[in-house]
Amino acid sequence: MLRAAKLGTLRLLQRSGISARIRDSRWRQERLLILCYHGVSLEDEHQWRPNLYMPPATLRERFDALRRGGYQVMPLGEAVERLYKNDLPPRSVALTFDDGGYDFYRQASPILREFNYPATVYQTTYYSDYARPIFGIAASYLLWKRAGEVRQPRPDLGFRKSMDLRTEDGRRQVVTELEQFSMLEKLTGYQKNELLERLAGFLGLDYHVFVTKRLLQIMRPEEIAEMARAGFDIQLHTHRHRTPLEETLFRKEITDNRQRVVEASGRTPTHFCYPSGHYETAFLPWLEREGVISATTCDPGLASKQSHPLLLPRFVDTMMQPMHVFEAWLSGAGHLVSARHPAAVARANERAAVS
Repeated sequence: MLRAAKLGTLRLLQRSGISARIRDSRWRQERLLILCYHGVSLEDEHQWRPNLYMPPATLRERFDALRRGGYQVMPLGEAVERLYKNDLPPRSVALTFDDGGYDFYRQASPILREFNYPATVYQTTYYSDYARPIFGIAASYLLWKRAGEVRQPRPDLGFRKSMDLRTEDGRRQVVTELEQFSMLEKLTGYQKNELLERLAGFLGLDYHVFVTKRLLQIMRPEEIAEMARAGFDIQLHTHRHRTPLEETLFRKEITDNRQRVVEASGRTPTHFCYPSGHYETAFLPWLEREGVISATTCDPGLASKQSHPLLLPRFVDTMMQPMHVFEAWLSGAGHLVSARHPAAVARANERAAVS
């Protein structure tokens, strides 16, 4: 009911012309919209995870809306610097892509070049050195391919009970059991890949074809280098896509990540994105000690001069968002209507201020 009311309010603001006035206001000019994208489908990933992936046609529609609305798409570093100098141009937007998947290289980057839009890639790097699908999400995808089935136990795969693949919850439970099995057996990356191959065989899927298509894989060092040469901004996202709660381990994630980004791109990254949007107050001084200038969350909102630079909000755009909602966030109306943003970010800023 609440979501329906918000959607109705956004439509009303758009039809009445109020959204356009917000877009052209001084208030909007003092704010930066950072857009967050994850995956752009190589095949059917958007059907599997519509909250993470979108088809290329949808991304192109979003960029068409940016161009039609006269939005100024800026490099993230420049946009953040000008935000705090109170020197943003009207209708400022920055584009960010999390994880640095092969789909960015293959699908997103050609569309970005077509529109001549700069973008930041928050690059995780462990699987960049290991040219195989990411274990957990690859298992989830393979199981989804057999949605609607119930499979018999397979103790050698870690499944001692029947596998109910008919629901998302059932498939999620199977993935959890698979991950627990790999941890219990202390499997290496190569052994996890062998486990995925056995799972695919059990499900009647061709794992070789899956790997060859580069589905759910991270860009390799030479692809990161090519993207950097093309002008895309490669930044920090941790090495293993995790944020340990112990300072030494957390900072090692940053240093390992930075080392590989520097080796691939030839540039030193100073901007960061929290994996899965998870952040803690304790992370802020650790990031500062690592020389990180800005860090983005998945808290919805427009960034202002009052935003903590290590807790910058973003709007996570997915194919689940109707176009009028996307356009409302471009204008700033979405920020004003959102009930979640002020509480979430204000509390985070308060925690940061006393840390």
